[in-house]
Amino acid sequence: MIETTAINTVMRALSDPTRRSLYERLAGAEEMSVVELTRDSGVTQGAVSQHLKTLKLAGLVAERPEGRNTYYRVRPEGLQPLFDWMSHYGIFWRERFGNLRAILKDIDP
Repeated sequence: MIETTAINTVMRALSDPTRRSLYERLAGAEEMSVVELTRDSGVTQGAVSQHLKTLKLAGLVAERPEGRNTYYRVRPEGLQPLFDWMSHYGIFWRERFGNLRAILKDIDP
């Protein structure tokens, strides 16, 4: 059984386009500071910090303070509840791909 609290938290965190964008930017880097993430984000540093807090509480990012800066990095294991939820529906996709294979075979023998 999938833990609904964890999946709800992860989905809620990633449902916001700004948070998703921040997560994607972090996923493409080893780590980034709040200042770097604020640059070209279109939102204030305070808003970025709040979004990062939500991502952190969802287990999607980790932080590392260094002096006056805080650096963030992706925690890939934070996506596990989402992966588990999607895997639960694997049978659905296998059936659909099987049907697609049959249709494509009929179209182009």
